[in-house]
Amino acid sequence: MNSRRPHRRSRSRTGAVLLAATALVLSACSTGSSTSSVGSAGRAAQAGEAALTALPRATPSALASYYGQKLRWRACGAPGFECATLRAPLDYADPGRGDVRLAVARKKATGPGERLGSLLVNPGGPGGSAIEYLQMYAAIGYPAQVRARYDMVAVDPRGVARSEPVECLDGPDMDTYTQTDVTPDDRRETDGLVEAYKKFAEGCGADAPELLRHVSTVEAARDMDILREVLGDQRLTYVGASYGTFLGAAYAGLYPQRVGRLVLDGAMDPSLPARRMNLDQTAGFETAFQAFAKDCVRQPDCPLGGAGTSPRQAGKNLKAFFDKLDAEPIPAGDADGRRLGESLATTGVIAAMYDESAWPQLREALTSAMKGKDGAGLLVLSDSYYERDGEGAYSNLMFANAAVNCLDLPPSFDGPDDVRKALPAFEKASPVFGESLAWAALNCAYWPVAPTGEPRRIEAKGAKPIIVVGTTRDPATPYRWARSLAGQLSSGRLLTYDGDGHTAYGRGSDCVDRTINAYLLRGTPPADGKRCS
Repeated sequence: MNSRRPHRRSRSRTGAVLLAATALVLSACSTGSSTSSVGSAGRAAQAGEAALTALPRATPSALASYYGQKLRWRACGAPGFECATLRAPLDYADPGRGDVRLAVARKKATGPGERLGSLLVNPGGPGGSAIEYLQMYAAIGYPAQVRARYDMVAVDPRGVARSEPVECLDGPDMDTYTQTDVTPDDRRETDGLVEAYKKFAEGCGADAPELLRHVSTVEAARDMDILREVLGDQRLTYVGASYGTFLGAAYAGLYPQRVGRLVLDGAMDPSLPARRMNLDQTAGFETAFQAFAKDCVRQPDCPLGGAGTSPRQAGKNLKAFFDKLDAEPIPAGDADGRRLGESLATTGVIAAMYDESAWPQLREALTSAMKGKDGAGLLVLSDSYYERDGEGAYSNLMFANAAVNCLDLPPSFDGPDDVRKALPAFEKASPVFGESLAWAALNCAYWPVAPTGEPRRIEAKGAKPIIVVGTTRDPATPYRWARSLAGQLSSGRLLTYDGDGHTAYGRGSDCVDRTINAYLLRGTPPADGKRCS
């Protein structure tokens, strides 16, 4: 599962939903308090922080040509946008091995008022296109006073979108992959799921065997420091959402003295192992579903039950529907002949959990599917989640998501037997989604490249105040992760949004927006523990 922010953050959101696939493991998401990893996991966290802080703060001579490069800007996209290509070393341990070329875009400060520098944005993922997010939302939808004072900037991380994208499967093969049964009932279905993961991984390995070893979050954070210098900024100003918070925290851990104004919205906790991350996120989706169910049963068109139906019973009704689809998929009005089975339906429901403004659309889609045996509405949600277009082509979101996830952390599970042992814990965390999400976390077990990262606390000692934002009923980045990250960071300031949906900035809370705007524009951080609704 990956985490990314939508392009549109208004309550009248149209189009794309937010996250990525039930067939892929979450990236560096973590859990509750900063002391929850103990024993070997705790020692790994401490070792990871040591590994981060051991990296050089100063620009080594081997990297001088990268830090000293000049960007050649050209007009691109809508009026006012410029694009350029940034060079970074493929391998920071051996810069002589060659370069990766990273796509950068910006929209200059509109004025009036003194220019405050560059504001780098990242929507999450891993795999979400920062440039697309900039052009479709941030550079036109962030508060006018912020856009007036900052050059709005984005870089697609290595392996993502316009920056030497990793490719794994073509459209028809991805259609097959996204329909793979992720709740296997017997040995044959288990073997089919394992084979799907292996084929996906082999495709990624064949496409980019060298790049695949160098798309980690730490390397992407180091790329951001090169960009900071090339843009002429002494310190990094940054708004990262969802996975973008892990990227921002990694930067702070590497370069605490270069931290300017950092906003980490929908925070992830880098101190936990992958299995705990997946388990926590599973519980997060259950929390979001409970909120949806409470709202649904109050509506006259709720297909999960009428007034008086408990959220728990609504969940049982939905799970029973998934089980029926597992046995017999239904028509979905798809030109390519796809039918709505359990996997696509689960993805469609999960997609709508990210933004409460999608709940009416989900109710309508569920009603059509459960009562009319028409799966078109849920398929639309699922396709948007996977970034599948009307021609059957997929963006590289899912490919980059797996490439980064599987490199950043050791896999959640070693094989099917390991998943089966964990099923009770996942099903307890979410009776609705637990089984699917447990099996989804198996994919990295077959990855062609060994992981280079490990769980680690990030303290960033010496950094200026960093705002960490958590939403109390966030499905993808549970609130406890924000509390944990804010507690780890030596200068972390926790800002809580009491509400639904994924991330908080620009989602309708004047309190949240005023607080973050004051920080970005005047450098005034909130008191630690400030709450908004």
